[in-house]
Amino acid sequence: MLNDGSAESLTKKERLTLTRDKDKMEKVLGGIAQLGRLPAALFLVDIGHEHIALAEAKRLGITTFGMVDTNCDPNKVDFAIPANDDATKSIAIITNYIVAAIAEGLAERQASKDEDESDDSNNENEARARRLEAEAQSEAGRGGRGGRGAGAPAGGPGAGGPPKRRVPGNRRPAGGGGGSK
Repeated sequence: MLNDGSAESLTKKERLTLTRDKDKMEKVLGGIAQLGRLPAALFLVDIGHEHIALAEAKRLGITTFGMVDTNCDPNKVDFAIPANDDATKSIAIITNYIVAAIAEGLAERQASKDEDESDDSNNENEARARRLEAEAQSEAGRGGRGGRGAGAPAGGPGAGGPPKRRVPGNRRPAGGGGGSK
């Protein structure tokens, strides 16, 4: 109606309402191709009932997981889960199991990402410490401030070598405890 021009006979308010309803339905029911980014996988409960979503996923090259009952062809999905796709308890059990597996995978990914970031920050801290140590040795090697000369106090920074520098990120925990997490 909005495309063929017959909506011109409607009032402005009616056209606006129809346009808004059309936009809302396209957003909600637009399909997989209309998403902001394509999902890595698609889980279908009843592949016979959701044949349109299955065909769209196949056309877009999305991996499909599906609960398959005896009334459906298991070769239509990439990973078939033999189950009763009509019983709500069966659906709930399998869906909860898949959700738990996804949550576990996301947690492992986050942990490895955090570990990689801490390794990178440790490498940066070690490089910074080596650079500061090299600067301190080159400063001491110049002879300008080495030893206890030039009026430096006996226990001051000139006594016994270069001044100690702190390296950010290598702090010891307060309380002196070395306990584990």
